[in-house]
Amino acid sequence: MAKTEILRGQLIEEETVISVDELCRHCAVEVEEVITLVREGILDPADDVVKIERAASWQFHISSVRRVRTVVHLQRDLGINLAGAALALELLDRIAELER
Repeated sequence: MAKTEILRGQLIEEETVISVDELCRHCAVEVEEVITLVREGILDPADDVVKIERAASWQFHISSVRRVRTVVHLQRDLGINLAGAALALELLDRIAELER
């Protein structure tokens, strides 16, 4: 059974990909912020082609929504810088892996 994500009341398979525009809309961020997250290694486009000039065509796994929302929360609400947010995400990923 595939892992699932809940987005606006819909159950979505984890393999589902969304466009960079959809990611921005769901997370209330600008494309430039997503580009920064990709450059910092926090997000990875699903198509493995990380060329900034192709950012408008990037696709992301649906799990990226949670990652971006977490980073936004850490930065905007808690005042944590991008490096700190990246570290927090890494630790959260490790915890989730250990729980599995």
